[in-house]
Amino acid sequence: MEERRAAELAARQSFGKLVAWLTARCGDVAAAEDAIGDAFLAALKQWPEQGVPRAPEAWLLVVARRRLIDRARRDRTLERLLPELDAAAPGMDPETSENSMEIPDERLRLLFLCAHPAIDLGLQAPLMLQTVLGLTASRIAAAFLVAPATMGQRLVRAKAKIRDAGIPFVLPGAEALPTRSAAVLQAIYAAYTTGWNGDGDDGRDRGLTQEAVLLARLCAALLPEEPEAAGLLALLLHCEARHGARRAVDGSYVPLLEQEPALWDADLIAEAEAVLTQASRAGRPGRFQLEAAIQSLHAHRAVSGTVDWSALLGLYDALMALAPSAGGRVSRIAVLAELAGPERALAELEALAAADPALREHQPWWALRAHLLQRTSQAGAAQQAYRRAIALANDQAVRAFLLKQSGADCPG
Repeated sequence: MEERRAAELAARQSFGKLVAWLTARCGDVAAAEDAIGDAFLAALKQWPEQGVPRAPEAWLLVVARRRLIDRARRDRTLERLLPELDAAAPGMDPETSENSMEIPDERLRLLFLCAHPAIDLGLQAPLMLQTVLGLTASRIAAAFLVAPATMGQRLVRAKAKIRDAGIPFVLPGAEALPTRSAAVLQAIYAAYTTGWNGDGDDGRDRGLTQEAVLLARLCAALLPEEPEAAGLLALLLHCEARHGARRAVDGSYVPLLEQEPALWDADLIAEAEAVLTQASRAGRPGRFQLEAAIQSLHAHRAVSGTVDWSALLGLYDALMALAPSAGGRVSRIAVLAELAGPERALAELEALAAADPALREHQPWWALRAHLLQRTSQAGAAQQAYRRAIALANDQAVRAFLLKQSGADCPG
């Protein structure tokens, strides 16, 4: 039904913006989320019957504000919200024309609110993903290798901390911006990778990657002296440049090394290179600059026709020394296999999982293990690894690709 799709689209596109607007006026992230959730439920009920309003985002905000005011009048613990909510945008009209009511985008302030030093450092990025981009606790938990119930409880406590401590909804002063920016950049990156990894079956997460790029642009503009902000933007632009080449005409998955460089977006690559060059002038290399440099090397294949594996390994070594991560370690071993052979790479991969057992729930670890086992003629073990990698893959096209790979030399 068209009206239901319109409500779902508005939910994906407007959630963070509306939560930020309400939070700016009530100071309670959880209450704002609940009100927006009620508004979306009302839309799913009313729009199919009454039609989609001319300004869906404005309609949702008006309904959410009314829900929050009604709740505050019933709940003595929320009475303090009434003055701000009553004063906020008294002329709102859900039936107004789309251009006559502009809702300010305050998501960047919400990001920095979530990065307040009073919030546990390990929760700042997950909190941003939920409040600003509307990801569920289960999806966030998967990104951070944590049980969904545990992540949900932690997020509830973090929101209560914001409310009870009265953390102000303001951008920090210039002196505090760089300190908080690391968590903000990490959250934007996590949002992008979540959308990237889920952008296969029906493109439902394409909007998430686009929102992440927008937020990266906002951060780079807000923090012109912070090279990591530019580094993140360069990284995301390089990834966006390859978006159209990730799928064949029939929708099948195409891995990076098999992509046709002619299908990459040359304008985005040029912009990414310019932004990365600007960042490097600061002489303060960081994680996102190094990751962008890795992508830049891959993009150079469009010119050279080859991959400089030695340079790639050097960049991964530098990245792991500065900002080690499970995904980075696995990717480094994939590069090592091209230089030192599959046997050595497989030994390092096994040692990696022995040191960090959580990797055995990490889909790329199993996919690489299957590939290396196949290259070392261990057919039975390769088949088992492929089955595990397929089971852990969220993207149907990736599952089909792995299934095809497993059958190439490993009949079964």
